Amino acid sequence: MTSGRVLPAASLPATAERFSELVEAFVNLRDPLVVAAFLRDLCTTNELDAMGQRLQVARLVDEAIPYQEISRRTGASTATVTRVAHWLHYGEGGYREVLKRGRK
Repeated sequence: MTSGRVLPAASLPATAERFSELVEAFVNLRDPLVVAAFLRDLCTTNELDAMGQRLQVARLVDEAIPYQEISRRTGASTATVTRVAHWLHYGEGGYREVLKRGRK
């Protein structure tokens, strides 16, 4: 790991291939209703809730809300808040891009 970034899963070619296929599937979907249907088919209710919670946490971290308050508002553990904050600041930029696009 360098500067907080996780190295690519090059040692796991099957994982890398599955990830690429998943990204391609999302890229090809343009209609929000189709994206929603795909997510409902793909993920469990708990997985969807966890991902939605992480996005809420990222928004609040970006607003510089204290971690304990974020945990109280979202129900996320402080460990989850810390992990999301790490990825927001040192990840691949996905959270940052989603947050930026949501502000338009």
